[in-house]
Amino acid sequence: MGEPEVMRAVRITGHGGTEVLEPAEVAVPDPQAGEVLVRVGAVALNNTDLWTREGAYGRPGDPEALSGWRGPIAFPRIQGADVAGRVAAVGGGVDPGLVGRRVVVDPAVYDTDGPDANPVGLMGSERDGGYAEYVTAPAARVHDVTESPLTDDQLATLPTAYGTALGMIERGRLREGETVLVSGASGGVGIALIQIARARGARVLAVSSGSKTDVVREAGAHAVLDRARDIAGQIRAAAPEGIDVALDVVAGELVNEGLPLLREGGRWVVAGALGGYDVAFDVRRLYLHNAQVIGSAMHTPTHFALLMDLARRGEIRPVVAATFPLEGAARAQEELARRAHVGKIVLRPGERSPSATR
Repeated sequence: MGEPEVMRAVRITGHGGTEVLEPAEVAVPDPQAGEVLVRVGAVALNNTDLWTREGAYGRPGDPEALSGWRGPIAFPRIQGADVAGRVAAVGGGVDPGLVGRRVVVDPAVYDTDGPDANPVGLMGSERDGGYAEYVTAPAARVHDVTESPLTDDQLATLPTAYGTALGMIERGRLREGETVLVSGASGGVGIALIQIARARGARVLAVSSGSKTDVVREAGAHAVLDRARDIAGQIRAAAPEGIDVALDVVAGELVNEGLPLLREGGRWVVAGALGGYDVAFDVRRLYLHNAQVIGSAMHTPTHFALLMDLARRGEIRPVVAATFPLEGAARAQEELARRAHVGKIVLRPGERSPSATR
């Protein structure tokens, strides 16, 4: 196939701290029937990388159990869900015209083949991912973005963060003219939520820390609320008539404080638990006001196709906070965990420099 037989990769050898991230030379995977081999140009980091490495997802009936995204992980595992690159080779039954095309990989492993399938696995968790020079993926999950004006770094930020954001917005049925609350607004998903919600014609209230206010406002937020102060009071002041949709990656106390501020028929969409997973709220605020609490994990194939259309047209502008070479994966994850950045952190497997760039 003209590709090297061995590649550089970073694997996790078990659950734990960044010490379990192990640089290694491994065999370049062969694309099976229906698959393509992608030469990785850039791979973006996500909170999912940290939580999968730590085993922080718990299991039904045992929330403290060490577990990957959807259950036990087969180690060693190459992390990295968000891949942009070029098709290097194809397996049986795949159009050879894809070779050389610039692509983004949909990292979800779906429960069915339908357009509204649910993700039940994730590249980098249930199958090997993009912390490597090459990765295989089903041809049906590879989207040609050759014409996109976005860089590989920017394209790599899209699958999980923007896919999750678009899934939340679609499941929350956000409409033009509605008022939306976005929590965790300076993170990768938060910036994506602001940009997409603003493009839909919504009024965006964003919750962030004071030091990141300017960047969050630049992303399109109409009002920025300081998470260190009385959130409920700030929401009431900014939206006296209430909010239509909450797009929440924080959960914790915010759910209890915010649910009473939903308007009639409001929707509270949860796609993360940065503020804690053990949530209590007054259920009367739910049924008396026809409100809905909606769980949202990533996206469907339909959502992802919509996202790729936005990418081809350059209608979204991802923010890249920092880039690292592949061997800097541990340092990159440490920086992600500090949450001092705005936007996304990206690894470039083609780079061999030991220093990070900014």
